[in-house]
Amino acid sequence: MKVAVYLRNRRLEHDARYLGLIGKFRSGGCDVYELLDGMSVAEGTDILVSVGGDGTFLSSAVIVGDSGIPVLGVNLGRLGFLSENKPDEVVEDVLAGRYSVEERTLLHADFFSGHSIEDMYPYALNEITVHRAGPAMLGVDVSIDGSSLPTYWADGLLVATSSGSTAYSLSAGGPIVMPESKVLIVAPISPHNLNVRPLVVPDTSEITLSLRARDEKVFLTIDNRSEEVSTDLRMKISMAQFSLKRIRLNKSNFIKALTTKLFWGEDIRNGR
Repeated sequence: MKVAVYLRNRRLEHDARYLGLIGKFRSGGCDVYELLDGMSVAEGTDILVSVGGDGTFLSSAVIVGDSGIPVLGVNLGRLGFLSENKPDEVVEDVLAGRYSVEERTLLHADFFSGHSIEDMYPYALNEITVHRAGPAMLGVDVSIDGSSLPTYWADGLLVATSSGSTAYSLSAGGPIVMPESKVLIVAPISPHNLNVRPLVVPDTSEITLSLRARDEKVFLTIDNRSEEVSTDLRMKISMAQFSLKRIRLNKSNFIKALTTKLFWGEDIRNGR
């Protein structure tokens, strides 16, 4: 098995957990090589191991692109929903085949005006957002498959996948969605309308965004990448034509992750 290992935070390259992970793969007979920023995945690579937190996993999704190489997330960070596995418990399971490969939906941003698609990798695993860059409130006009919604007046708006439901969308009041659910979330960020709520739509939907703004610039983010763009931005967000393959160990459990990482439903009456 040929294994690429990506560690975005190079300050951790001498961490005993990281070195131990590489050593175990090599002891198991794997051909292991390290990926640095700017490097491409070598031909014949079987899996990419993303070592760090969820931000590192999002960067790994850019590295593998549409190659179909599955990504395994190993957590050296804090929470970690995409990178949920501890470094000392992954190698044996991978070598023994005790895992499955999930197909995670990716978003694609198609820019009609205000931005050039060449300026930014247009695919997102978690979410795409627009956010005010100045003090003025932002108006976001949204249409779903050609049907217009009332204008959102807010700090911004996000479109998230089910994978992204525990990321920025959660902070914006969006629902928690099981990762295998085939839906997208449209959620305003700090809305000034009291009667608007996050909206869940099928992942086959085409979502068009345009802006009403007094400022000249807004922030556009695609996962962990951000740029300041002009307010004449108009774009279509839809499901990408390819998905991200994510390695899920058999012992992984999304509900357990919610309760242990986010203390979901923590209540003295529930006991332990």
